[in-house]
Amino acid sequence: MRRPTLLYAVLEKRGWLRYEVFVAQLANAGARAAKHYENPRLARVRTVTKTTFQRWLSGTQEPRGEAAVVIEFWLGYTVKELLGPAPERELVLARGLHDASLAAAHGLDVKFDTSFLSVAAPVPGTGGVWHMDGLRILDGTAVAVQMYEAALQPSCVLIGPEDLEHLRYFTQSRRRALLLGSLGAQGADDLYALDAAHARRQLAMPVQRFPIPMQYRLDPMTYALLWACLNVDDSLLADDCALHVEQQRLEVHLERGLSAAARTAYADLSNVGALWLGSRTCAAFVQRHLLVSDVSPVMWSRAQFGEQGAAWLLFRERHGILQLMRDHSAGLDGAPGCALCVPEPAVHSSEPYERLLLLLAVALMESYGLTVWVCTEEEYSRLPEFHLGSDERVVVADWLDPDAVWNVECVDGNGATDAFAQAMHHAQVRSVADGATSHERIRALADYLGLGHGWDRLIERCRELGSYGTTGLLRTRSRLIHTGEIDRALQFLGSLDPTS
Repeated sequence: MRRPTLLYAVLEKRGWLRYEVFVAQLANAGARAAKHYENPRLARVRTVTKTTFQRWLSGTQEPRGEAAVVIEFWLGYTVKELLGPAPERELVLARGLHDASLAAAHGLDVKFDTSFLSVAAPVPGTGGVWHMDGLRILDGTAVAVQMYEAALQPSCVLIGPEDLEHLRYFTQSRRRALLLGSLGAQGADDLYALDAAHARRQLAMPVQRFPIPMQYRLDPMTYALLWACLNVDDSLLADDCALHVEQQRLEVHLERGLSAAARTAYADLSNVGALWLGSRTCAAFVQRHLLVSDVSPVMWSRAQFGEQGAAWLLFRERHGILQLMRDHSAGLDGAPGCALCVPEPAVHSSEPYERLLLLLAVALMESYGLTVWVCTEEEYSRLPEFHLGSDERVVVADWLDPDAVWNVECVDGNGATDAFAQAMHHAQVRSVADGATSHERIRALADYLGLGHGWDRLIERCRELGSYGTTGLLRTRSRLIHTGEIDRALQFLGSLDPTS
């Protein structure tokens, strides 16, 4: 017995197999396609004969011309796919999306230059795909995605019972995936995201409707976090075996007082994998060679873009460095500090969502008790990352050099550390993030980064997202990173007084 066509399976699933229902839906689709493509001729596709309809269903006659354009726009599959046999596996198809929801999905690509979201399934029943390109460091990634129409409630958006069968079908796979809830059918353009694994756990219990928290609305903040987390996590997973092997070889480099590794020596690693290996090496070197002195330590970081700030937010070794700085300052006069150089060209060449990651990284440092200074003179951006514990020793531990995976060195002796101390002093006295308190410094930095407009809304957004937590939005699979410090940074920013 011949298998039914995909067209037959799709129409049967959606209740459009009756000829009268089909032609009514076809006419409606023609009008929408004419508006979408700005082609009035498509609106003339209103009906077909019953005989032609039956031939389309059986796959013996192919829609052509404007009819083919309308059907492909309407059903989301090519004519060739529709007239081919339906898959033999159990196929659960998602409901069609409202035009406003499709427009909202396209709007993400307009708002964010690294986003390419295709909600149409490349293979029937598989969902769409969301490509997120990298910029300077991130390698770029893609994640499976499925969009559903949702209804607005006071604390969440609800996916209705008519979509639960497909929701369970889509989330049963253990691959990484995201759910998107759209309010397009209700006249709004907001989208809400949830990790599929989090949804799968909820669907293990009997539910009549499925909620996505209001806090997970897609905006520059949540997009920045998704973009950074998905990219970093996927690259580290791809390099997991290689990184495990390389870690076993680090001891010889840590024992030396001087060591460097060129990027070309690790050509098989992804950009993020090489970045993590450099961070791991430098963090271990600092922990071994930074001496406890009678003054609080200060450090210089080369982070000037959000991609580099994402490493501070996600890498466990970076969190260990912040803890080390705080521990080495216990009982000493003064506070530990961190200086950055963020030239104006770096600000102008990055999008607002990326600058948010840098602001969050600074907030994380401040939450550990570090005072952050930011200078802007471009010549200081070429300095390596270093730690200054006393006048007699500088620990160079640079993992952000584009041509090297790491560069570590202990610099001792009178006069040898003067240039490092002078650079640190310059950043302290010429900081654009000037202020006596964390709030004043972070607010000044936000103004410099072009994020100060709507400061009260930014603080409120961090407060609601930080207090709810990002667990349902950001799910890491690599053992080398975790998202807990993102929540810490959000909570710290959210605790600031937006009116002072």
